[in-house]
Amino acid sequence: MLDIQNLNAGYGEMSVLRSINLTIGEGEIVSVVGSNGAGKSTMLKAISGIIKYSGSITWKSESLQGLKAHTIVNKGIIHVPEGRKIFPDMTVVENLMMGGYLCHKDSHRNLEKVFALFPKLAERRTQLGGTMSGGEQQMLAIGRGLMGNPKLLLLDEPSLGLSPLFTDVVFGAIRTINNNGVTVLLVEQNVYQSLNISHRGYVIETGRIVLTGTGEELLNNQEVKRAFLGM
Repeated sequence: MLDIQNLNAGYGEMSVLRSINLTIGEGEIVSVVGSNGAGKSTMLKAISGIIKYSGSITWKSESLQGLKAHTIVNKGIIHVPEGRKIFPDMTVVENLMMGGYLCHKDSHRNLEKVFALFPKLAERRTQLGGTMSGGEQQMLAIGRGLMGNPKLLLLDEPSLGLSPLFTDVVFGAIRTINNNGVTVLLVEQNVYQSLNISHRGYVIETGRIVLTGTGEELLNNQEVKRAFLGM
């Protein structure tokens, strides 16, 4: 579905990504893991059309180069950003409906799907987003992404700052989302959890891909164990 070749990106004069090559097949969960500042979020911003880049990003054989962010969303590539970025003064339902602004005809059906995935959101449907816990806000951010009928869901650090209980809930939801037919690109510092649910993974260090393999292969890789798993 997505093919990235020789991707270079950064901010102003600062180079962050260097010659990134990455592919995602339909139906996969692909993880990009690495430490803070390695370039994971920058890669998602390039895919989403938020920052400029050189190299190529191809979606179903069509170049995304130069497309506006809303055009990329309309193609089914939905970005759930780091830090959740919910609207604190809007209710749960209002936040979710903002995610479905390009899919009005499917709003009711999608809302019910989100509530089935995250029953707690259904219970809190009239609550203001800013009064919810971090875990609940992460559910809301993912649910808002699902309202846009994603074909590819980009998840940026969904477990960041969450308790172990909410972390398990979020990763269980990602697996369910994928089982329901959505391809997932997951960037995470939680290496064990992300690779454990992934078909394939990439390890990024200082803006370069240094390792790739199946999730199981990377979890059993001695370098990954030493660098990320404390083993």
